[in-house]
This record gives sequence, structure tokens and C-alpha cells, in this order.
Amino acid sequence: MREKLDGVVTFVQVVEAGSFAQAAERMHLTRSAVGKAITRLETRLGVRLLHRTTRTQTLTTEGHAYYARCVRALAELESVEAAFDTSRVEPEGRLRVSVPEAFGHLCVAPVLLGLAHQYPKLQIDISFTDRFTDLIEEGLDLVVRIGELRDSSVLAARHLGAQHIMIAASPDYLAKHGTPTRIEELDDHVAIAYSRAGAIAPWDVPDSSGKPQPIRIRSQVSMDDIQAIAAAAIDGHGLAWLPCWLLTRYVKSGALVPVLNRYRVRSQNVYAVWPNVRHLRAKTRVAIDALKAQIPAMIEPTDVL
Repeated sequence: MREKLDGVVTFVQVVEAGSFAQAAERMHLTRSAVGKAITRLETRLGVRLLHRTTRTQTLTTEGHAYYARCVRALAELESVEAAFDTSRVEPEGRLRVSVPEAFGHLCVAPVLLGLAHQYPKLQIDISFTDRFTDLIEEGLDLVVRIGELRDSSVLAARHLGAQHIMIAASPDYLAKHGTPTRIEELDDHVAIAYSRAGAIAPWDVPDSSGKPQPIRIRSQVSMDDIQAIAAAAIDGHGLAWLPCWLLTRYVKSGALVPVLNRYRVRSQNVYAVWPNVRHLRAKTRVAIDALKAQIPAMIEPTDVL
């Protein structure tokens, strides 16, 4: 019976991955092992499920019908297992999480590492990246995202709070170039810009009515890493637009000074996102609950700002 189920899982992985090679990588198997599993499955069923060439593969008519039933059957099995899992006292198994780099290091990782201490049978696997990750495609249990979410019927989300962003610079930079007191004075300064794929992101600064308006400031340096931008600001390369959860530590140490405090922006929402399933595994549930309990206090502006 187990061999039959393994063949089904392999078949679904091949269809969803789009190739034997990709399915083999996902399942940590050789391409040959995946190919043999599909051949055994087709032999047992007495039908061909996939048209295969050296470069492409397509489902046969029988393959389409079998795939649809396999997906429903596996979803039902997962639902039953998750229901049992939820009733367990101690979460266990591998929890695969993807988080933004700087936010992940400073805010998310400490929370998840706390769970590792609390639940010895829980295995925490964290990927730090600012690129967009596809939960379903990459087999992730949970991701943390900053910014508005796309509508999706296959994903669920929980709001963890909203990060505030402020302008800051080093004491040396301000001593040389002066401290701006009005938005109009930013034209006399240089910024360290955040860029992604060659595009520089504007700063959303509130106007007189409090509505955020995009402004662009002359920049000599642009980076796609918020931690590197903070380091460049400390080194005196210009003004930086930084989230309060990162800025606070540098203000406390005296490395950076906030400017234009009244223009603090509540800029982006923070979410925990996971695949939308009927029954959530205990390992994922405890991680979401811990993030919801601890992240809001981490990202709220402190008294030093």
C-alpha cells in the first residue's frame, strides 16, 4: 500500500513541478528514481499518464483525470493528518519558513528560535531573502511578508502589525550638511536610496493633510538591502529612510539621529502567510501565534523616536 501511495505522490509532484528533474529536486531523489516510480505506477494502472519526450511532458487524457483524483485524495489525507496533528500536545516536524533578510534576522528569527527551545521535536528551517517566494511552488509552510498582499484563494494570512518608517542620518553628516526641518529642505541633501532591479523607490512622506506623497531625493548610492543602507547612513553617506524596528538600536547607540520626526510614516503592513488548508498543522499554528504575540511590540516606535 505504501508503494502505491509513493507512486501517487511522485506523480503529483512531477505534474506540479513540470519536469522529472524539478520533481526529483523537490523530493530529494534522483531523476532515475522518479522516472521508475512513474513507470511502475503506469504499469500498475495499465494506462499511460504522461506523454514524455526529451524536453517536454504532457498529461494524457487518463493522466488529467487521474491527477485530479490524486490531488483530492492527498488533500483529504493531509486534512486528516493535520486534524490529528492539531490535537498533539507538542508540535513536531520540519517547519520551513521564508522571511525578509533584515526583518527576519532582527525580529522573526528570535521568535522562531524561542519555539525551538520550547519544542525540542520541532525543526526550524529559515530562509532569509528579500525576493518574492512562492509558498506552494517552493513547499514552504510559512512566510512573513511586508507590504500589501495579492488576492489569493490558495493562501491564508494573519496581520502582524504595521511598520513605521522615519528619516535619519549620522551626527557627522548632519554636522556637515545641516539638519533639515522642513520637507522642502531635503532638496539640499543627498539620500541613500533603496533600489530593486534598477528601480529606485521613492519616499512616501505625509503632506499637510497627513496623506503620504512620494518624493524623490538626489542619491549617490542605492542598495537593495535595508541593513546595508543603515550602515551607509552611519558612515555619513546621506539621509536614510529606515523602519523604526531597525532605526531604534542605532538611535540608542548614537550612531544615527532621526530628523523630521513629525513625518513618521506608518508605511507597510506585516503579515504571516501560509497555504490555505482546512486543518492547520500544529507546527505552523504555534509559529503564527508566537509571531502575532511578539512582533507587534517589536515594530512599534519606541520612546527614543
